Amino acid sequence: MKNPVFIIVVAQLFGTSLWFSVNSAADDLIASWGLAPAAIGTLTNAVQLGFIIGTLTFALTGLADRFAASRIFAVCAVLGALSNAAFALFASGLASGLPLRFAVGFALAGVYPLGMKLVVSWVPERAGAALAQLVGMLTLGTALPHGLRLAGAGWSWQVTILLSSLLATLAAVLIFRLGDGPHLKRRHDAPPLRLGRVLMAFAERDFRASAFGYFGHQWELYAFWTLVPALVVLSGLAAPATRSVSGLAFAIIGVGALGCLAGGWWSQRIGSARVAAVALTLSAISCAVFPLTGNWPDWARLTLLLLWGAAVVADSPHFSALSARACPPEIVGSALAFQNSLGFAITMFSIHLGTAWIGEWGANIAWLLLPGPLLGLLALFPLWRAGK
Repeated sequence: MKNPVFIIVVAQLFGTSLWFSVNSAADDLIASWGLAPAAIGTLTNAVQLGFIIGTLTFALTGLADRFAASRIFAVCAVLGALSNAAFALFASGLASGLPLRFAVGFALAGVYPLGMKLVVSWVPERAGAALAQLVGMLTLGTALPHGLRLAGAGWSWQVTILLSSLLATLAAVLIFRLGDGPHLKRRHDAPPLRLGRVLMAFAERDFRASAFGYFGHQWELYAFWTLVPALVVLSGLAAPATRSVSGLAFAIIGVGALGCLAGGWWSQRIGSARVAAVALTLSAISCAVFPLTGNWPDWARLTLLLLWGAAVVADSPHFSALSARACPPEIVGSALAFQNSLGFAITMFSIHLGTAWIGEWGANIAWLLLPGPLLGLLALFPLWRAGK
């Protein structure tokens, strides 16, 4: 018998490898296109902007709940793969590269939130643990281009990016064959999916608490992932533009998958909100301490970065589980897409500031990320106090 959660999480791993495929080639792009380092943040933000516009489109029109999630996922994964491949084969600078990265982000709006909806449609009774597996695979998908770059040290950067497109196409096939689960089907008496219906989710107190906690989390997460290679160099753990940077970046980002799995297991005992609160606390401590580690031995700095990498994403699936639980079932897809859209809009500011200021701030850039987990903890307080 097929295991739907396993199929969905593997597809998520393959599909989300598109997200940071360009970041693994950052040094080559800077050299061959004559870019400033901050331009990599601009390329990353093009993906974020595409994702924001895509999720807003899915959410406000109700498209995320009008059609089968598996079909939307498959179509968007193929479109993302094509846009990513076009970047590798045809882009020659920011003018041609930015629209293609925007298209990748728009396509990912049909992969990440719809993957979450697929999980809930198959196993709603254990959504927190299952979504932890899903986000764990998203985390590995984010790290995967660095791993591919490390494995194929002699390959051109174009080959690494094209491999991500191949994996995303395979993800589309897996989800198309799986289909949707038996849950989350529309009730015959459900309200019509009117334009903007999703905005009513914010009338629910628990949804607001989860969503605003997620927004604080997002200020930190993607900026951290974007800055990891630079943080490795600033820590003195590797020289710039070496294989060691790719290897350590893969480990620091990829360990987040273990954080997600551990959080998913723990959530079945203490609840999703408390797991999210612990992860936010560890993230805040890591942000606060990292700039103070200049005299630490290498193993201690690496341990802190690995702890940060595990904690920074461990809370993410639990915000989705809490939000899905708090809103009406007929708009779960739209509500998660809308929450993602607003959260990723926030990431654009922290990514831009982080990549623009890291040259001047150095290791102190970690303090730029600190308000995120602190505000996330404050917003989530009503839920983790209640043990939800």
